[in-house]
Amino acid sequence: MQRTRLFLMSLLAIIALVVVACGAPAAAPQAPAASSDTGAAASAPPLRILHFVNGVLGDKSFFDSAQRGVQRAADELGAEIKTIEAGVDPTGWEAALVDAAANEEYDILIVGTFQMVEYLEKIAPQYPDKKFFLYDAPVNYEGEACAANKCANVYSILYKQNEGSYLAGVYAAAMTTQAMEGMNPDPIIGSIGGQEIPVILDFMVGYEQGAKDTNPDIQVIRQFAGGWNDPAKGKELAKAQYSQGADIVFQIAGGTGQGVFEAAAEDGKYAIGVDSDQALIIEEANPEQAARILTSMMKNVDNSIFRGVQKHLDGTLPYGAAEALGIAEGGVGLARNKFYDASTPDEVKALVDAAEQKIINGEITVATAFQ
Repeated sequence: MQRTRLFLMSLLAIIALVVVACGAPAAAPQAPAASSDTGAAASAPPLRILHFVNGVLGDKSFFDSAQRGVQRAADELGAEIKTIEAGVDPTGWEAALVDAAANEEYDILIVGTFQMVEYLEKIAPQYPDKKFFLYDAPVNYEGEACAANKCANVYSILYKQNEGSYLAGVYAAAMTTQAMEGMNPDPIIGSIGGQEIPVILDFMVGYEQGAKDTNPDIQVIRQFAGGWNDPAKGKELAKAQYSQGADIVFQIAGGTGQGVFEAAAEDGKYAIGVDSDQALIIEEANPEQAARILTSMMKNVDNSIFRGVQKHLDGTLPYGAAEALGIAEGGVGLARNKFYDASTPDEVKALVDAAEQKIINGEITVATAFQ
């Protein structure tokens, strides 16, 4: 009996050891695997973006729009961002860009305007492990500087500003003869560009085509200020155009265009803004000027930069190529805000909407200054 009890106790002990030996490892491998995955996700470094501005922020237009896109990448995508303002003196831009590319910490360096093309073509091939965005101009991927795929790390963003400006022309031509305060019965409108360069001419070509398609008898006054940061010059030119009978002036002149808004408010006339929804941007600081900006031809630099960063993160951005974004892609468009709604008759809104849809459908081909 004693022997039987000892045998049973020994058997139970052996069974317990077997259960422990076989069962314990079942859950053990899972914990380290989960911990490892979590650690990898938590330790992934944020995307670092450097925005190089060959000018200064505060234009309430082009560069400010680009900065909004960079800031949105920080707010919504968790990117770490830094902006360098290189100032308005072009002689310092190349050295500042060289210094930034060599000494700043970044994964993507973003720069804009045709004035930076040559500098970026020199710099980008020196940093093949970095990525570069160039907005509002393309590098010459087939040129000597970029030959042999040397600019494969550069993504260029172009805008079909001629398409958006066509809508601005349709709108201005339809509005200039409306029976409203500040409009005279003569079909005369104006435009003021910062400089006589292809991209600004592209705005003007589209604007004039849209205006003449709406009213073949319309007169469009075209002038250039010769710079981007001279509001006094913009005001002078706008007042001259208003005195010649123009009711509406389309400003395509960056900071110089602020003077156009001043002139419109002083003379009881109207303006069309550019690049950003400028009426809403300046409304708080100067509601009188904002009320004189009937609409703006928006070049959605902010949306295009944010879109590019998103595509970079998901691996679908076409580096080594340029993309042109028009109305259909959300790259350009006309601001339809509360000022537009309050000032614009329904028949004019319908006219603009129809022209927009015809461009998207391919029924209207807008001329361009680029060949």
